[in-house]
Parts: sequence; structure tokens; C-alpha cells
Amino acid sequence: MASSSSFVNLLASQGSVDLDSLETPLFSTQSPQESSVKERRKWSVKEDLILIGAWLNTSKDSIVSNEQKGAAFWKRIVENYNSSPLLVGTVPRELGQCKQRWARINDLVCKFAGCYDMALREQRSGQNDNDVMKAALDIFYNDKGIKFNLEHAWRELRHDVKWCSTYMEKDKDKRKKS
Repeated sequence: MASSSSFVNLLASQGSVDLDSLETPLFSTQSPQESSVKERRKWSVKEDLILIGAWLNTSKDSIVSNEQKGAAFWKRIVENYNSSPLLVGTVPRELGQCKQRWARINDLVCKFAGCYDMALREQRSGQNDNDVMKAALDIFYNDKGIKFNLEHAWRELRHDVKWCSTYMEKDKDKRKKS
């Protein structure tokens, strides 16, 4: 029979993980004393908007255009992001953090744009923009099983060609022909 001094409480050695968080936690195989992994920081709305601006500015740079490799592209985005005067006094984000956050924003905003298109197609007489938005949020929740919490990002990106509503474009074309 093992003595009580050889007992190791494995549950006490594990860090806690927020299961409701939409962000990926950082794990280390090192002990807490040896760990060089920085503490995970959540992204604020302000940080998201600065990252979106950095991505848009870098991707639409007419001088460099598409004559850059992925690593150079992301290096420019991170430099643009970290040099924002709105982030003075904060810890700079690293390339991997920015790239991972952008992937999350891009994925969810693209999915929400499809839900918004569907809500626009189903819009009935008398419904306003708020009704369409509520319907789009409901469609997203029913399809994906999570609440869409990046409305600020969608509002920033929705007029860009990549995320622009196809329904709105068709509607605009109809008005031009009239």
C-alpha cells in the first residue's frame, strides 16, 4: 500500500481553462517555474479594430500590392498594429497572436456575413435594419451553436469587397438600372 507521502494530486498541478472563452489557451510542457510562456491576454474591441485596420491597410497597399510573401505580409501587419498610437503603454502583440486572432475574426465574420445575407433575403415589409440584424444573429446562433460576439469587427469589414453582402450588391445594381 502506498504511503500518503507518495501521493501526487494530479488535479492540483493542472492550470485552469476557461471553457467559455473563444480564444485558444496557451499550454506549456515546462513547469510553472521554468515556463517562458506569457500569460494569455484577451483581445479588446479596440485591439480588434486596430488589427482589422492594420490588415486592411497592408492588404490594400497599392505600392507593395501582392508582391510580398506571407511572412513579410504578416510582419508588416504586426508592425502596423504595434505602432498604433492607440496602443501606447500596452504590451506589444506577437506575429502568432495577431495571425491567430485575425483567423478567428475572418472565419466568424465570413460566416456571419452569410447569415446576414440570408436575413436580408428574408426581410419582410416593415422590418428595419435592427430587425435584420436580430434575424442574422438568430440565424448564426442556430447554425453555429454560439453567439456572434464580433459585431464590431463585422461593422468594420462589411463594406469591404470580400465581406460585402451579395444581396446588397444585387439590390444596388437594380437601383442603377431603374
